This record gives sequence, structure tokens and C-alpha cells, in this order.
Amino acid sequence: MPNEPVYKNIAVASTFSPRFEAVLAEAKRIRDRFGSTLSLIYAGEQSEESTRKFREALAALQLPADSTVHYHPGDPAEAILQVVKKHNVDLVLAGALEKEVVLHPFLGNVARRLVREAAASVFLFTKPEREPRPMRRIVFLLTDPAEAHDAFAQTLQLARAESCERLYVVRLVTPFDVARAAAGHEAPRSDAEQELALERFVLNAGETDVPIEVRALRGNTGFAAADFGASVTADLLVVPLPSSATREFPANLTWLTDVIPCNLWLVR
Repeated sequence: MPNEPVYKNIAVASTFSPRFEAVLAEAKRIRDRFGSTLSLIYAGEQSEESTRKFREALAALQLPADSTVHYHPGDPAEAILQVVKKHNVDLVLAGALEKEVVLHPFLGNVARRLVREAAASVFLFTKPEREPRPMRRIVFLLTDPAEAHDAFAQTLQLARAESCERLYVVRLVTPFDVARAAAGHEAPRSDAEQELALERFVLNAGETDVPIEVRALRGNTGFAAADFGASVTADLLVVPLPSSATREFPANLTWLTDVIPCNLWLVR
């Protein structure tokens, strides 16, 4: 375990919806996993009623009664983004969904904007539970090996704490990747070569007791990664963003703003 917490300051976006306590319970679990400080964000004015509801929820979940609640009136997405930036939040947590269509969970507007615009890592819960279930199967989508080592180390920390049964490290290979290699006069890598490169990436992280499996995925779009997550009944999809994403969200990851197969951890 690191001496310093990975995330020192995490915050959970809170609404008084039927899933309020479930999202807060999931946030408490993540706080414990990373040894962080947890605050709450509420897109609205402070009132006697809101104060009472937060006090009761904190007591029910055995969270500190003096936990900070950031009140910020206005549009919910904009309010959360402003609080994250103003208070230097490292990781923002929220519920992910507003609806399901044809068994595919679609991101709600607030979650979509957090994915694209938050100045912090984002953790979204698709089906939060009052008694959180362990995340037994985790998929780590390797986007840029040169920049993903810290994100993978964080994922291993969470996987150990969750007693993860299988951590899949996957790399998506699209026709664009093949064409780009050809344009550079490189021979396209076979799936075996792709997976050998993934194994080297995993080995560079050092020894671990987390069971790891590598996979090269071929598909036309990023939805192939979502489909893989669904096929292995993943509990969490981890996606590290390249440093360039602080300026503009990567075009090859825009599928994440539409549909996700399970909980999503976007590492910035």
C-alpha cells in the first residue's frame, strides 16, 4: 500500500433520489479502498430539509457527521464541475444512468458531462447498492502504454482490496490502427503479438497476487470494449486517459459518453 493515498480528496455527487443512499454507500467503499477524505456535492441551496437529509444519511452509513457538503445552486452538471474545480477534487463519484434502452445502459446527461469535462478522475456507478457487492471482475482498457503505468498500479490496488477474481488487461485494435501501421510501413501485429506486448506491460508493474488475463480485441469502434466487458460480466471498466485529454476528450473514446456495460472508472 502506498504511504500517500492515491486520491486525497474525493467527492460524491448527491441528489435526494431513491438511489441516494446506495450511491453514498458505494462512495464510502471507494473512500475506504483509497484511504481518502470524502465530501459531498449537492446542486442546490442549503436548507433545513437538505441538512436534515444529509445528517440522517451520514448517520445511517456511519460516515462522519461533520462531513463537508458543498452546496452549489444551478444546473446539476455545471454545479458539480464547478465544485470539482474550485475544491481541487481528485476523484468525483456519481450514479451513471438515467435510463436503459434495449438492455443497454445509457449515460445520463450529468454523468456524460463528468466523463467529458471533469478536471478529475471519475467513478460512475451503474447499479449502486446500499450494501456494495465486491468488484470481482475488472477490465482495464489499455489506451496508451507509455502513460498508463500509474493508472494500472491504482487498479491493482483496488483489485487486491476487492479480492478480484480476474483482472482483464485488454487492448483494442481497430482498422484505423492497422491502416496507421501500414502507412508507417510496419507489419500489422497479430493477436499473439498484441497479447505479448500486453504481457510485458503487466510484468513491468511487478509481482502481484491478482489473477490477470490479457486480451487483444478487434473491432471497428470502442463499443467492442464495452461488449467484451458485458461478455465477461465485468463489475468495473477502467479507462486511463492520456495527458492530452486535459485539453480535449479523445475522439476514440467518445463511445464512453454514450453507453457503458458496468461501473466505470475514468483515470485522469
